[in-house]
Amino acid sequence: MQQKQVHYSDYLQLEKILDAQTLESDLLKQHAHDEMLFIVIHQAYELWFKQLLYEIDSVAAIMQKPAVNDNSPELQTVVHRLNRMVTILKVLVHQIDIMETMTPMDFLDFRDMLRPASGFQSWQFKLVEAKLGLKYQQRHGQEYYISQLRQEQIDIIRKVESEKSFIELLNAWLERMPFFEEAENWKNYKSVAGTPAAAAAMKNGPFWTDYRHIYSAGLAEAEQNNLQYFDQVFSDGPFSTGELVLASREGQGEARQLSPRACRAALFIMLYRGYPILQLPFQLLNSLLEIDEQLSTWRYRHMSMVHRMIGTRIGTGGSTGRDYLKGALDKHYIFVEIARLTSFLIERRKLPVLSPEMEKRLGFVG
Repeated sequence: MQQKQVHYSDYLQLEKILDAQTLESDLLKQHAHDEMLFIVIHQAYELWFKQLLYEIDSVAAIMQKPAVNDNSPELQTVVHRLNRMVTILKVLVHQIDIMETMTPMDFLDFRDMLRPASGFQSWQFKLVEAKLGLKYQQRHGQEYYISQLRQEQIDIIRKVESEKSFIELLNAWLERMPFFEEAENWKNYKSVAGTPAAAAAMKNGPFWTDYRHIYSAGLAEAEQNNLQYFDQVFSDGPFSTGELVLASREGQGEARQLSPRACRAALFIMLYRGYPILQLPFQLLNSLLEIDEQLSTWRYRHMSMVHRMIGTRIGTGGSTGRDYLKGALDKHYIFVEIARLTSFLIERRKLPVLSPEMEKRLGFVG
C-alpha cells in the first residue's frame, strides 16, 4: 500500500492554529497591538502543558509496572523523558522574557477586556501539578482552586486526583529497592565498632545504626534538632505515608508522601551514586529536583512579572494577583521530601564501608 503524500501545512493543521488568534480589542474596535503577543504566548504555554502531560503519562506507565530494572532501557527512558520535561520547563521560564517586552501600559490597553478570563483557569497546568503529586490539601487558595473552571474540566482534574500520582509511583519504586530488606546483603558488613553485621536486630539494621551515629557526630550544636527529624524521616513506626511528620526546624506538621523505607532507599542512592547500578536511579531523583526547581522558577518569574504589570491590583480572574502567586510559590513544592534528604548527607570520607556482598550487588565486583 502506497503511503499518502503528507504536506507540512496539513500535517501541522496550520490553518486551525494560525486562525486561532482573535483579538478582543479588535472585536471592540479598540485595537491593542500587544494583545496578539499575549495570545500567542499563552497558546504556546498550553501546547507545552499538553506535551508535559504526555511525557508524565508515559513515564508513569513505566513506573507502575510491578518491576523496573534499575539498569534497564526502561529506566533510561524514564530519565530521558524527565530531562525533556526539565528542558520544556526552562522554555516556559524563558517565554516570560518575551512577555516582559510588553510594558504595563501596553497590557492596560486590553487587560480589562479579558475579564473574567485568567491564567488561573489553565486546567492543564493544574493537571500537570496533580499528576506529578501535588495534593489538594497541599494547595494554596483551595477556596477557588477549581471555582472558575468548567464542569468537564473539574471532572478531569478530580479523576486525576483519585489516581496514583507520579510521586506515589516513585514511593512504591523506592520501597522495592532490595538494599536493606535482604539480610544476605549485609552478612559480612563491619560496623563502626568493628562488630559483624549479624547484629541485625538493631532497629533498621546495622548500616543505619552506624550512619545515624556518624551523622549525629557531625552536627553542630544548633543542628541537634536534626537528629529527631532524622528519626522521624527514616525510622519505621507511626510515620507512615500520609501521616504527619515534623519539619526539621519549623516544627510544623505536614503530610508525607514518601515512607521511611522509601526515604532510606533514596538517601542510600544519593550517598552511593558512584556505583554503576545506582547511577540511573540517582539521575531520576535529580531530574525530579530539577522539575521542582524549574516549576518554582516559573512561579517566581510569573509573580514578579504580575507585580511589575499590575502592582497590587487583583487578577482578571478575581484572585489576589501577586499575593496568590507568592502563596503558591511558597507552598507548591512537589518533591520537597527528596530535596530535604540533603539535610542528612555526610562527607564521602565518612561513609560506612559496604559489605562485599552489597558491593557485588551494586556492580563493582564480579
